[in-house]
Amino acid sequence: MSQTLVVKIGTSSLTSPETGNLALSTIAALVESLTELRRQGHNVVLVSSGAVGVGCARLGLRDRPRTLALKQAVAAVGQGRLMRVYDDLFTTLQQPIAQVLLTRSTFRERTAYINASNTFRELLRLGVIPVVNENDTVAVDELKFGDNDTLSALVASLIEADWLFLMTDVDRLYSADPRQVPDAQPITLVNHIDELEELQVQTGDRGSAWGTGGMVTKITAARIATSAGVRTVITEGRFPGNIQKILQGEPIGTQFEPRDTAGNARKRWIAHGLIPSGKLMLDEGAIAAISQAGKSLLAAGITAVEGDFQASDAVKLCDQQGREIARGLVNYSSDELQMVRGHRSEEIPTILGYTGAETVVHRDNLVIS
Repeated sequence: MSQTLVVKIGTSSLTSPETGNLALSTIAALVESLTELRRQGHNVVLVSSGAVGVGCARLGLRDRPRTLALKQAVAAVGQGRLMRVYDDLFTTLQQPIAQVLLTRSTFRERTAYINASNTFRELLRLGVIPVVNENDTVAVDELKFGDNDTLSALVASLIEADWLFLMTDVDRLYSADPRQVPDAQPITLVNHIDELEELQVQTGDRGSAWGTGGMVTKITAARIATSAGVRTVITEGRFPGNIQKILQGEPIGTQFEPRDTAGNARKRWIAHGLIPSGKLMLDEGAIAAISQAGKSLLAAGITAVEGDFQASDAVKLCDQQGREIARGLVNYSSDELQMVRGHRSEEIPTILGYTGAETVVHRDNLVIS
């Protein structure tokens, strides 16, 4: 059965930890594995890190750039070299590829989001393997993905993938870092992401010397992907042939069960594509109305407003302890909501001096977390 696969491979798997030079044997094995999966009829998208690391090696830099400008310059040097290597290897196997560079604004703007989805759909229809990376050269700090784990999860949600493979430098998730704790317990299956807290999993927030990710970013990616209905796997990048074995049912790596989601494309965009600009704190009645009864959010149920946002921006909907319950697109600005919060809908025209929407967040623009 044909499936859609997103494979993310990190800098730690693509390069030598000592020099930052490309690990050509690993890349060749990856190319061979992905080409074979494509020949079997699967749709394949590769999210590849490594541009900055390759750029550093090319320029003789010993340390990863610390300033945004230097990182962007180095990424510009490395991205071309990285794609040249991929293109040479894939061409040897007669497999066409395409470079796709994305920024966070691609997911934030609805039109760009739809265009990106259509582009991926056409590339996959043509039998192409898109090679995706963040467009580091033009990205700005406040609109960066932060790491390619997050990018890969958002891409998996965007294209409605069946699987997300996070290829890293460990073979699976453990209860602690196995490089430091010899008796760390392996975890093969996670039914729900919140189980990790119960298992007291230590996920550290640091990546390798050349990469930006760590296990915590992979857990975040798994949370995004599984909530969009995408089965997620953490497995070792040095053995890309494991992807085929996992698809055949072998218990390799750590698998995260996807949530049963019936969300449409617009709601996936709201849940995963947008960056919330503020928070609305809700009383218990409002929480029950939106989470249990499937109703829209009204001003009467809002107890506090945080952040500075405009109408149609995304916001988090939280309980009194600040825990996110849902998120959605607001019909009012933060200034307007400061005035109408706690009031009944019929009072809004009198308070604001004009007639606005009856709901603060309509149920069609609201996604339960």
